[in-house]
Amino acid sequence: MPHRPLARALAALVAAFTAALGAVLVPGTAQAAAVTYVALGDSYSSGVGAGPYDTSGCLRSQKSYAPLWAAAHGVTSFTFRACGGAVTADVLNDQVNALSASTTLVTITIGGNDAGFVNVITSCRFGSTSSCTNAVNTAKSFATSTLPARLDATYAAIRNRAPNARLIVLGYPRLFETTSCGLLAMSTYKRTILNEAADVLASVTSARARAAGATFADTRSTFAGHGVCAGDPWINDISGIIEAYHPDADGYRYGYLPALNAVTG
Repeated sequence: MPHRPLARALAALVAAFTAALGAVLVPGTAQAAAVTYVALGDSYSSGVGAGPYDTSGCLRSQKSYAPLWAAAHGVTSFTFRACGGAVTADVLNDQVNALSASTTLVTITIGGNDAGFVNVITSCRFGSTSSCTNAVNTAKSFATSTLPARLDATYAAIRNRAPNARLIVLGYPRLFETTSCGLLAMSTYKRTILNEAADVLASVTSARARAAGATFADTRSTFAGHGVCAGDPWINDISGIIEAYHPDADGYRYGYLPALNAVTG
């Protein structure tokens, strides 16, 4: 009789051990948390530059970082709403409706088109040094004065539609190496000020992401040494009108995907 408490304790310990062992050994008993992933954003999320593209009209490629991450992590569901050319208003009007309370992960790149990406690149690639400088300065001024409020509204809308999701904001890479690049390339000065504009955009975007409680994934380090003019570039030059100055397939796989993996684990 005096040994009954000890016997009960041993029995409880054996039962607990058996249950724990069963959870490990029986398939389906212990499972990883479900991931419901929605990818939002612009061309740097849709995969412009990587190809081939789907028929949505948004230039979505399965070689973009988002479908690559989804496939590698065996997510429960994946919704691809990023669209080439998108600005913050497009995210608010056309993309956030893909979110719900069941969404657990959201990624996005946005803001570059709001700041005039196409005009800046066109002015610098085909215009004079002064027109390039003016376009870059205008974009930097917009990025520091007007863009923050647009980003705040976008992130808030995502939070409102997906209150249980982790929001990861990915930045844009510096597009250029500033080493010698041939007679037909943009001047070192133009490439330098364009990279400086990318730094301003990264600074603004990371600050607003942090203010929204989101995680910022900086891609500048992962793309370092692989910009336009590199020996092994991961950014398209002007070989294609649509793809110009967007990552190629290697850029999404080896530039964007590692940056996302670094913050998701």
